[in-house]
Amino acid sequence: MYTKRNYSVKDMVWWTRQDTVLLLVIALVPVVVYEAFDQKWLHLPWLPIAVVGTAVAFIISFQNNASYDRVWEARKIWGGIVNTSRTLGIVVNDFITTDFTDEAVSDAELGAIRKELIFRHIAWMTALRHAMRQPRPWEHVMKHRTNQEWGEVIGVREHRYSLEEELGPYLSEEELEYVLSKSNKATQLISLQSKQLRQLRTRGLIEDFRHMEMENVLAELYTLQGKSERIKNFPYPRQYATLNWCFLWIFVLLLPFGVMFEFDRIGTAVIEKYPLIGDNFVWLSIPFSALVMWVFHTMERIGRVSENPFEGTPNDVPITTISRGIEIDLREMLDEDPATIPPPIEAQHDTQT
Repeated sequence: MYTKRNYSVKDMVWWTRQDTVLLLVIALVPVVVYEAFDQKWLHLPWLPIAVVGTAVAFIISFQNNASYDRVWEARKIWGGIVNTSRTLGIVVNDFITTDFTDEAVSDAELGAIRKELIFRHIAWMTALRHAMRQPRPWEHVMKHRTNQEWGEVIGVREHRYSLEEELGPYLSEEELEYVLSKSNKATQLISLQSKQLRQLRTRGLIEDFRHMEMENVLAELYTLQGKSERIKNFPYPRQYATLNWCFLWIFVLLLPFGVMFEFDRIGTAVIEKYPLIGDNFVWLSIPFSALVMWVFHTMERIGRVSENPFEGTPNDVPITTISRGIEIDLREMLDEDPATIPPPIEAQHDTQT
């Protein structure tokens, strides 16, 4: 139901174009000094460079596995929010009745109570997704120019609308003012849900069993909120991220000095039979070195992009789209006029937010 962008080779090349130019320059400079200025001493043995490359491959693999685990866990958490929200919708609709009270309560009043609970839950999702989109000091992906381009093209709703604007349609003025005065808005909204359930139990609109079951649903929502906050507020360990970056660039800067010497040896071996090719073979080390560096650098960058699954990049969990889908389901359960229900959020450039 919720998918992310399918990247093509063209997209990947465009996304890494600035890095590619830099890597080509890094590969070019040693060869120019080595060949054009005849500084043949300027080279390094290949073996230690290969050892460094092997170590870098291992740590990048570890980083990417850990980053993917964070993304997948975040997606499972929001999948749980989808299921638990639908559960809340059916218990609100079917449990709040006059079966256990002598109080005269009209169908219109029961409908208003159900709508209030459902709308407050939508407000909870709104507050939670806004909290997940708030920047943290370690979230730096969107500072990269090419990632900023995607952000401008796609747009993240939580960056364009304030929380107050988005909560307004779902809460009374009194509740809106109360929630906005608190530090953790989502937590207080579930607390308000629990207080209203207690009032409904006092009035007899729900009995003990239904009250406990509905409270269990709220407890599950608290659990899912806490899991989502854990991923948001605890970054991929910075010591690993920093060392990965340092080791990668050590390898990138050393690589051309070993590759060009190996290519020069190949050229020397074939120069008698193919003079033109042999004499210029060392220059082919430039695209080869750039290609190897590009593979390592791009894999490391993919890991960095995936570290924080709520930052708002094209590869993050589409919590805005998921929340809108839940809202549509819940409001349809209330049998609202379809004209009043907001439409699904359309993907921009095959990307959901």
